[in-house]
Amino acid sequence: MDTISRENNSSYLPVAGVLVGVLALIIAGIALVKVSSLGKRVPENLPDQLASLESSSSTAATAADKASKDIVQLTRSTQAAFDSIGPEIGNLKASITKLEEAAKARTAAPKAVGKGGEARPVGPGEYVVKPGDTGTKIAKAVGVSITELEAVNPGIDWKRLRIGQTIKTK
Repeated sequence: MDTISRENNSSYLPVAGVLVGVLALIIAGIALVKVSSLGKRVPENLPDQLASLESSSSTAATAADKASKDIVQLTRSTQAAFDSIGPEIGNLKASITKLEEAAKARTAAPKAVGKGGEARPVGPGEYVVKPGDTGTKIAKAVGVSITELEAVNPGIDWKRLRIGQTIKTK
């Protein structure tokens, strides 16, 4: 005995199946009418357009591969350049440091003013007159007597010392 042929069948499953089938036929019919009303056809030059797009995409892919290789090569050459320049920059920095130290040493050392107003370094046994210096102060600073200073420096007017003037101490 099957459930459909029974007289007291309270199942609505077969009825629902029939309704779904009818609904599907109606939707299919509407879709068929819509598609046929569009009247669209494949353009005649579509294969040519597709071939052109394929060629263009192939060319673009080739160019992208070449650009990628060029970027890798440029990266390598740039890194090599930085690697070779790095030690040179270190050498330059060391040279600059030495020059700065030499300049500091030159400015720290007293200088005498030579003829024409140019500065010249003070040698051993010399003293450069500073503001406020007198013969006695200089003698005391270098550890000799004023008489010894006057004997080593004949012709110096001790009352009119000039700033930057060189005095012999030995």
